[in-house]
Amino acid sequence: MTDPDTSADSALRIEAVFREEHGRLLAALVHRFGDLDLAEEVASEAVEAALIHWPMDGVPDRPGAWLLTTARRRALDRLRRDRAYAERLAVLAVESERSAPRSVPEGDDLPDDRLELFFACAHPALSPDDRIALILRCLAGLDTGEVARAFLVPRTTMAQRIVRAKNKIRGARIPFRVPRPDELPERLPVVLGVVYSIFTEGYAASTGESLQRLDLAEEAIRLARILRKLIPSDREVTGLLALVLLVHARREARTDSSGALVLLADQDRARWDLPMIDEGRCLVGEALTGGRPGPYAVQAAIAAVHDESERADDTDWPQIVALYDVLGALTPSPIVAVNRAVAVAMRDGPAAGLTLLEDLADEPALRNHHPYVAARAELLHRLGRHDEAADLYRRALDLAGTAPERRYLSMKLTEITLQ
Repeated sequence: MTDPDTSADSALRIEAVFREEHGRLLAALVHRFGDLDLAEEVASEAVEAALIHWPMDGVPDRPGAWLLTTARRRALDRLRRDRAYAERLAVLAVESERSAPRSVPEGDDLPDDRLELFFACAHPALSPDDRIALILRCLAGLDTGEVARAFLVPRTTMAQRIVRAKNKIRGARIPFRVPRPDELPERLPVVLGVVYSIFTEGYAASTGESLQRLDLAEEAIRLARILRKLIPSDREVTGLLALVLLVHARREARTDSSGALVLLADQDRARWDLPMIDEGRCLVGEALTGGRPGPYAVQAAIAAVHDESERADDTDWPQIVALYDVLGALTPSPIVAVNRAVAVAMRDGPAAGLTLLEDLADEPALRNHHPYVAARAELLHRLGRHDEAADLYRRALDLAGTAPERRYLSMKLTEITLQ
């Protein structure tokens, strides 16, 4: 045990331990007992016990092992009291061992079974929203209310969604195991997509008073680091971690002192997180080495080109366009096409970019996508077509979800109308 300490630093350390160990603890308990509800209940009881003992006795040298031992004892006590529940779990355990036989340490060491929980929570049988909700709840350690806020839905709605997802796992007897090698190509992209969806909502919030949800972005980075640790040889896992680091490195420069949006070209690059950029660039090199790159690796490479430029004017736009060409061949989508068109505008001029954007006008996915509308408005403005630009800025303003974006678009609209 460390020395008892009731200071604010001690409280912060205990909170950090809980956040770091929650996913590992829950995964180990699920693997041991085969039931997500039981694992959550006894994990919570172990945390409650820690909150009582650790401020007086000090944080243990091996806090994860302490939590696991306490939770395991609580689970065994419960199973001794409820014979029928224990018998049902025994059947689930036998089925789990048949699908993925493996010995589980019985000592105080905390095994890292998070990868199994990743794949169970991100099983294709679950809806995309249910996958994200379960991973946020089980692996990121957010409570039901916090997950509900991430989805902008009432707590009761999210509670029902999580219960439905758990029931789906239980009813379909989805095993808590790493997929077989032949299943991995289908399942891993689901996991990566869930983590990236969490980061995207954190980087660019759908609605609200803030442009970013830093808590979600940082949780996504933490989950990406876990995946990288657990599957270090997969280049798309490496690419995803590189991408979120390179993008998140700009977080402090993305708004001004009033909270208004600052576009990439106008950001104070001295505020970028250089150590995070260096780490991301190293990971990009790994992700691009050894064969045909994947979509996350290519997106990370694009982010790296931006982050390598000391000034916006130094950006290598031809290279970025070439990378978008590769990305479009790998995963064609209207959003990729929009981003490529903006890059072409920077390389070849606003008229060239505007032509490409206007070719996308009938894409259903872009009709209410305010960045697309704002991009067209900006290029029209640069071409001196101010009335058309103002009309599109008004439409983008109506579509924008966050207050910082609306402030920026209002500023642009005022700028045009004064010309």
